[in-house]
Amino acid sequence: MLTFRLMIELINYLNDLLWGYIVIAMMVACALYFTVRLRAVQFSMMGEMWHLLTHSTKKTSRLKDTMEAGYATAADEQEKKSISPFRAFAVGLSSRVGTGNLAGVASAIFIGGPGAVFWMWVMALLGASSSFVESSLAQLYKRRDAKAGVYYGGPAYYMQYGMHKRWLGIIFAILITLSYSLATQLIQSKTMADAFSVSIDMAMGNTPGTSTLWVGVAVTVATALIIFGGIQRISRFAALVVPVMAIGYLLLALYVIITNLSAVPRVLETIVSSAFGFGQAAGGMVGMAVMQGVKRGLYSNEAGEGTVPNAAAIAETSHPVKQGLLQALGVFCDTIIICTCTAFIVIISGLYTGSEDGILLTQSALEQEMGPAGRYFLTAAILLFAYSTIIAGYFYGETNIRFIFGTNAAHGGSNRKETVAIFIFRLATAGVILAGAMMTLQDSFAIVDLLMALMTVTNLVAIVWLSPRVVVMLNDYRRQRREHKDPVFSKSVLLAEQRKDIECW
Repeated sequence: MLTFRLMIELINYLNDLLWGYIVIAMMVACALYFTVRLRAVQFSMMGEMWHLLTHSTKKTSRLKDTMEAGYATAADEQEKKSISPFRAFAVGLSSRVGTGNLAGVASAIFIGGPGAVFWMWVMALLGASSSFVESSLAQLYKRRDAKAGVYYGGPAYYMQYGMHKRWLGIIFAILITLSYSLATQLIQSKTMADAFSVSIDMAMGNTPGTSTLWVGVAVTVATALIIFGGIQRISRFAALVVPVMAIGYLLLALYVIITNLSAVPRVLETIVSSAFGFGQAAGGMVGMAVMQGVKRGLYSNEAGEGTVPNAAAIAETSHPVKQGLLQALGVFCDTIIICTCTAFIVIISGLYTGSEDGILLTQSALEQEMGPAGRYFLTAAILLFAYSTIIAGYFYGETNIRFIFGTNAAHGGSNRKETVAIFIFRLATAGVILAGAMMTLQDSFAIVDLLMALMTVTNLVAIVWLSPRVVVMLNDYRRQRREHKDPVFSKSVLLAEQRKDIECW
């Protein structure tokens, strides 16, 4: 136990160095650079983002009707096997919309004050450009698994095939597997265990914490049922669950905000004054607010972190920019809409100055505003939020394990080493989920923050390096849209040396 505490103290020290001097500066600089270089793509093409989302949803629905009617062609059969842009968007959003929106936002306010919310907004508005770049690159350098009929890709792939630095891709693949696919599961599991055990123990009259272990076991089993089914089952699960959980939580938050409408101006004033240190109470909190806002904002929306590109790469689409735009939209949906809902609930309650942190704070805030029904409603929401993030996190790890073991997807799928590694990874995922239920939230966040910092720095270097290709792709997309075309990409628009190792275009 003493060794574990010393390890956590060392990790916290490294986190202070990385987040205080390197990561935040790099994130802001890159986001500003991409915003200027791409002519504010995250704002100027917002209408196009919504158009793409609704178009891909209708296309998926039409394909389903065709298959059920029994007159599908061979091309329809192949399209059914492929992953639609909407399902790829849903997988990406399922990783973003998780406990970071519930426990992470509450924890940021608890530690950094209400001002942390303002800096979450700022980083989301600017960071959406980083998400656009990394997701477009993931599409450009994706690889096709000929046996399974699906695509794989992500930062490790564009580091190898775009930068021609496989060693950097392997480093990133290891970091994302340890960070998002294992360490982050600690937080998801802990959040679910806390929420469910409190609700169950209160209902049954047990001592608080009695059911924590059993909740962890149940989540572990439920996760195994999905992850052993492969990406098709994962993407179908995400496409079904994400819209339901997001809309349900938004309706809940809107109810709280509408019933406390007179408090909204006070909440906004509190957020802004705390963000800039106005007032005696907020004066010493500015640095902490910035750090917590950026860290928890990144943990929630993942813009520039390098996780969502793994989901962006799986889509079957006619132009890489389409998936880049959809994933940039995901940043807005996550932070500007869903995280803001949690922030308003917590700040309206005033309970953030107490002793409760994370999901317990959000639960107490909802219970104060809605009565016991609020706690139980949030418990159900946590099941969907955290569970969907666990599933998406597992998929990101599997994608990068495939990369590490060097599968040539174009020539027949996996090899024996990869198959064994993925099986071991599935078991490790289950073990981490079970262990996470028993850890403290801040210890879990410390481990995740360190790995997330290293992963983000590695990815930002890569996307800045490769961003000139995204500029060319975006200009090509805009030109075709001005000509009233549905954009179709050809790698011929790139320079000859940039076309090397682009397989799917």
